[in-house]
Amino acid sequence: GSCFFLSCFAGYFNVLAVILKTTNDAPWANEFESIELSCLIESISTKNPRIEWKKIKDGEPSYVYFEKKISGDLEGRARIREPATLVITNATRSDSASYRCEVSAQTDLKSFDEILINLVIRVKPVVPKCAVPKSVPVGTAAELRCVEDQGFPKSQYQWFRNKEEIPDDPKTSSKFINSSYTLNAETGTLKFSAVRMNDSAEYFCRAKNDAGHSECGPQTMEIYDINIARIILGVLVVVLLCITVGLCFAYKRGYFASQKQTGNNYKAPAKGEGVDYVRTEDEGDFRHKSSFVI
Repeated sequence: GSCFFLSCFAGYFNVLAVILKTTNDAPWANEFESIELSCLIESISTKNPRIEWKKIKDGEPSYVYFEKKISGDLEGRARIREPATLVITNATRSDSASYRCEVSAQTDLKSFDEILINLVIRVKPVVPKCAVPKSVPVGTAAELRCVEDQGFPKSQYQWFRNKEEIPDDPKTSSKFINSSYTLNAETGTLKFSAVRMNDSAEYFCRAKNDAGHSECGPQTMEIYDINIARIILGVLVVVLLCITVGLCFAYKRGYFASQKQTGNNYKAPAKGEGVDYVRTEDEGDFRHKSSFVI
């Protein structure tokens, strides 16, 4: 008799209790798609229960369905499908949050129930910003960077050399086994500890997540050999240029000026007064004659 009573009481309690369930408590959708937040009333006796939806973002709740109206940032983008399911028709990245479906049934013994749903809106990455050194001396370190901050969930990164994916570990590929680098898929950095000549190539980065991927354009990294002879020749050219400039400067300042003798430095010997020079035919020399006037 007591078992019959308890079973009857339990049945009576179930009839007079509001009980909710959902088909998916962690739904997801890509941005701009539709998504359904399932809130099903499994048991209720009250004919007109009060149904509310609240969005919980950063620990702060706000109404998105209250007094039979869509409100807040879902206004114009959502609707209720009877009895209590929330349908978002144009999801955006700001919709990623926890949502709580609450149902109050005044005439039920258990008059209130709620269910929490965690919604994730996935956002395809935008084109990442890539930084590739243009030229690097052989044997030195080099760092290639890739970053993208719009994708959700957070992007993972891949690097490509001449359109071929660079493996996380160079030892796993015969084409990269001679390269010395570390690749961080979380931060997007590709670091060479000492570049080799065969690392000279075109590089590009891909940012990817569950919603899709985007790539930056290829950029060339040139590896060049350090030529000692060229360096010495360059130093000599610079030294000679400095010497030439110094000589020109010294010349202009007059440090190398010489005393030049010009025609003005010589004074013609004065002829004796009244003396004429006459050449005689026999002697072949000059003789003077007196021309004094008495």
